Amino acid sequence: MKNLKHIVIAIVATVVLYSCAPADNNFPGSEYMPDMAHSIAQEANVYNYYHYNTWDSASTVRLKELSYPGLPVEGTVPRGYAGLYFASEKGENASDVMDQLRGAGDVNNIAVPVNGHVPYYYGDTEAERTRATEEIIANPFPITAAGLEKGKELYVIFCGICHGEKGNGLGYLVSDDNPSVKYPAAPANFLLDDFINSSNGRYYHSIMYGKNVMGAYKDKISYEERWQVIHYIRSLQAKEKGLEYSEQANTLNPDYGVPGSQVSTLAESISDAEAAPEEGTPAEEEAAPAESQGESTHGGDSTGKK
Repeated sequence: MKNLKHIVIAIVATVVLYSCAPADNNFPGSEYMPDMAHSIAQEANVYNYYHYNTWDSASTVRLKELSYPGLPVEGTVPRGYAGLYFASEKGENASDVMDQLRGAGDVNNIAVPVNGHVPYYYGDTEAERTRATEEIIANPFPITAAGLEKGKELYVIFCGICHGEKGNGLGYLVSDDNPSVKYPAAPANFLLDDFINSSNGRYYHSIMYGKNVMGAYKDKISYEERWQVIHYIRSLQAKEKGLEYSEQANTLNPDYGVPGSQVSTLAESISDAEAAPEEGTPAEEEAAPAESQGESTHGGDSTGKK
């Protein structure tokens, strides 16, 4: 009986020790109730070596390396852009389309960061406002019907309540239709010659930082959306002057924007619904144009630009 007891103890000890075997080659190792001893969650604010849930120095992962964003896969197309597909339809090389998406070539092209963030190199001072007004002239996006429609939607949501739906500075907050009107300052009237003759930099800087009692809107609308709003303001000014500011022509001021009809576009921005294969069309047929160019169309994020 005494020997049997020793045998049982030896067997139990062997099992316990084996359950804690270290990792070796392709064997990941084993541990008794690891969830009770090690945290599975990654500590977001810790940048030192990650010793939890690891076996040795070879399996240690450094959180600092995991926290940095990596570069997209070569050939990645930002979400909403079907550049490679349209390139194949027009007989263009996929590499040319990717270069355009990254800002090369035509003056209206602009690099599109995956996260949609664009740096702005002007400070929130009157001196910097003046510098932005002098240096930022052209709109980096061509005038398109879709852009003007989007700009109108955003203008009505964010601007019209003060500046008025016509851009005349008579929004609801200062209108006689508002019985509780107590606005401390009159909103800008974009239809005055002073604003019509001002460069796009004056508008963009105000959107970024605000002006007088107007707050900043850089956290509310993306880079491209800001420029589409400016396009729409220009269209209101052109309408007031009896001029044209559209995808077909710009008779207001050629420096303010290039009509989309005058721009040769390789890549196009479309919605996810428009990019979806038509019913009855095999998915592999949709992917074939990109594959034929030797490129990959992995999805990436892109909202605003600069």
